[in-house]
Amino acid sequence: MAKSQIIRVALVGAGPRGTSVLERLLANKAAATDGTIVTAKLQIHVIDPYPAGSGHVWQPDQSRLYLMNTQSFYPTLIPEDPELAPPLAGGSFDEWRVARRRDGQGLNPAEKAELSTLESDNFPSRAIYGRYLRQTLAELLQRLPDGVDVTFHETSAVAARPVEGDRFSVELADGETLTVDSVVLALGHIEARLNPEQRSFQAAADEHGLLYFPPAPPADVDWQRVPDNEPVLVRGMGLNFFDVMGQLTEGRGGKFVEAVAPGAGTLEYRPSGREPRIIAASRRGTPYRAKAGLPGYYATSITLKYLTEAAVDRFRAAGIQPGFDHDLWPLLHRDALWAYYVTLAKSQPAAIRDAAQFLADLEDALQPHAHATGNWESEVGALVEKHVVASRRLNLRGLSAPLAGRSFASRRELDKAVTDYLDDDARRSALGESDPVKMAIGALHTGRAILKTVVADGGITDESWVAELRGWFEAFVEGLASGPPALRSEQLAALARAGVVSFVGPDPKFSVDRNAEVFRAFSPWVRDAPVQARTLIEAMSPANRVGINISPLLEQLMADGLVRTKIMMSVEGTPVQTTGLDVEPHPYRPVAANGSVTKGMYLLGLQLSATQWGTAIAAEARPATGRAYTSGQRTLRDADEIARSILGL
Repeated sequence: MAKSQIIRVALVGAGPRGTSVLERLLANKAAATDGTIVTAKLQIHVIDPYPAGSGHVWQPDQSRLYLMNTQSFYPTLIPEDPELAPPLAGGSFDEWRVARRRDGQGLNPAEKAELSTLESDNFPSRAIYGRYLRQTLAELLQRLPDGVDVTFHETSAVAARPVEGDRFSVELADGETLTVDSVVLALGHIEARLNPEQRSFQAAADEHGLLYFPPAPPADVDWQRVPDNEPVLVRGMGLNFFDVMGQLTEGRGGKFVEAVAPGAGTLEYRPSGREPRIIAASRRGTPYRAKAGLPGYYATSITLKYLTEAAVDRFRAAGIQPGFDHDLWPLLHRDALWAYYVTLAKSQPAAIRDAAQFLADLEDALQPHAHATGNWESEVGALVEKHVVASRRLNLRGLSAPLAGRSFASRRELDKAVTDYLDDDARRSALGESDPVKMAIGALHTGRAILKTVVADGGITDESWVAELRGWFEAFVEGLASGPPALRSEQLAALARAGVVSFVGPDPKFSVDRNAEVFRAFSPWVRDAPVQARTLIEAMSPANRVGINISPLLEQLMADGLVRTKIMMSVEGTPVQTTGLDVEPHPYRPVAANGSVTKGMYLLGLQLSATQWGTAIAAEARPATGRAYTSGQRTLRDADEIARSILGL
């Protein structure tokens, strides 16, 4: 490269992913010693309508009732990989938490109050994480290497087109046009078109004066529009549900206090009188299971015995591209069974007849023989039936559907069943590593990290990705291992006891009664009249599917053939449109409509969902050494690869 050369980069998206690429560009520019880019100037344009660092999702001024789904010790913007260029500034969120708790630098009173009680194993608010992101970016900008200029454009990119000389013309919504050498797409969460049913509900709401809240990030919604004291249908009981729940209860002045009455759970709810009557529905009929109370991200008592790096290496050595159901799930299933029964033997020895002999026989039965799965599940089932009390036998699939096979004479009976489930789940979370159920889930959670590495970049067959990993396992494991803090289960149980929340039941069916001008919902498993309300809330974020996302930039790139949706083949041999873009890996560059690679353009984050599995979670601080399944800093390594490619390193 000539010494006078200027490297121009457009980072589209200024949330954590885009900021990670910015950080890696600065770190690699500063660390370069081979003379190729030391004297080259670097101009970086950061494009996002939201303030950089926190981006859209992590805005510091949002409600403090919105919690992260990881504890303070987990997330980081700054890599800690010794193989990467050393960072110029910043550290993990937990390091920042400790420092700001001590000096309060740059914090408002609400942020200081939160940090005064926030511990390493607590769940921070999204707002305080946004402040960490903003302050870390500010610290980076104070230490720019020589020859680096960073310009922020608080607007949207609406088009990026190739121009002569292998460059791109990037058009901004404010009318400005940038000419750059490289474009990084770190688009994050994008608004999506509604599906046919959602469009019909929106149309009915407009026609009949109803309130319909389509999928949206919770912080974007004006919750004051939801009327006081009226019934409100809420569809979905995943993580967004708890955000909705918080805004319509604590957000309206209600309070949770420690329960004093025996048998009343751990919390009681004292209403403000402004709460709507929330009627919650989901396919399972229950919310996600709560996280176990652990000092770390993984249970220390869990060491995978079957889904290991060595097992994965054997597939590679044999030239086998594994399938999920045939090759990977049987191994992880074994790990979950082993974790459960080992924990059961320690915590409830009376539940197992001759526990030592049972565990020895179980370990032998779980051993994979060659590559075949054999009839090991039947053998294990016979052992369990012989040794384990019936009420303590593990039904792994049943954990994710606690109401399956049950019917209810009334919604009151259903509400009691769901409240009992919430109490039991919160109790198990409090037991942490002493609870067999939570440790079976802990094995699944640990195994996900291995799976993320195995399945990335075409590591399993298309048919298996479509029908198995994404077809059933993803929803199964998320409902078990991606749940909220146990506090949320305790709060929901308290709200149910207070009559603020009730439930629809499994497999709910929704409709609009245009004559009565109400939304209706019922469960075929609950023998009671349908519930009805004039307000329906979709407790979910917009779908992460590039084929239905609404983004002028993404639509232009697809229309011009610079990017395309990833197509996979189903088991029937028919093409299936996946959720993400087609890319050539390392660094991730989009594949054009004609099959060529769009050089100079890079991709990071959610739109990689057809190549990577589990793209939404933050990078992990201090991944444990010696544990092969710690894939937690993959997004930071991806950002580093992009930065090094842009800089020509």
